[in-house]
Amino acid sequence: MTGGEALFELIQLRCFVAVAEELHFGRAAARLNMTQPPLSRHIQVLERVMKVPLFYRSSRTVKLTAAGSAFLVEARRVVQLADSAVATARAAAEGRHGLVSLGFTAASGYSFLPRFIANVQKILPDVRFVLKEMVSDEQVESLLSGRIDLGFLRPPVRHPAMVSQEVLRERFIICSPASVPEEERPRRLADFDRLPFITYAPDKARYFHDLLAGLFAGARAEPRFVQYLAQIHTALMLVGAGHGYALVPESSRRLHPDGVVFSELEDGEPIVELQATWRRDADNPALLALVPRLMELCGAD
Repeated sequence: MTGGEALFELIQLRCFVAVAEELHFGRAAARLNMTQPPLSRHIQVLERVMKVPLFYRSSRTVKLTAAGSAFLVEARRVVQLADSAVATARAAAEGRHGLVSLGFTAASGYSFLPRFIANVQKILPDVRFVLKEMVSDEQVESLLSGRIDLGFLRPPVRHPAMVSQEVLRERFIICSPASVPEEERPRRLADFDRLPFITYAPDKARYFHDLLAGLFAGARAEPRFVQYLAQIHTALMLVGAGHGYALVPESSRRLHPDGVVFSELEDGEPIVELQATWRRDADNPALLALVPRLMELCGAD
């Protein structure tokens, strides 16, 4: 069509498809919940715009012309695409369709994160996740700047713009090199006194660093810190290589590292926490739709 000619409208395409499929103006009008005269006018306007007849009409029959048969294929496609676009827009507005950018610590990826995503996908299959592994402080910064919608991170999060919900509590367990005889492996916090210990970096893993510092101080133990690391899997690798001992969240067992023996810590059950955190003013419908699922998964009211 040239720039001076009017384009057809979606309502005209809907009318054409209905008549083409019913081959009866009365049935097509009833299908579209309209009367026959405006339906006929829409078809006439469409034929005038296209400058070709789309139907053979007689007092008894309605048939598609060759042009009408060819046009029906594309008209159906346009109508279906329009319907799909409307449905997608509505689903996005209701949070049933969309994208959630999710930050997570490496340790949360061992247990809670896969369970959470699998649960959400059963209920909201059209919500997709963009996963970004980062330490807790980086997640807080990314939440504030809008780079992520939701974070699984370590407490505490003390910021008035944030909402947090505890999603996981798990025990610390001992990691010993498999080369160390069982009778020589530590069992209590006090047993780590003067032993080589792979600990957590105060800048990149402050939660774990401060937690262990408090535990050792309470047990009056002074391990010999040989490495300060941010990631649990790196600590496990060094334990397996015989560089020292470590304390890690229980879910780390899932990694099955070579050369590492896991054992229970006999000093009660020191607890490691994981929190889900998002902005109080979050307006991503997909995030707002999955928050109730998150609450259900962690048993929150």
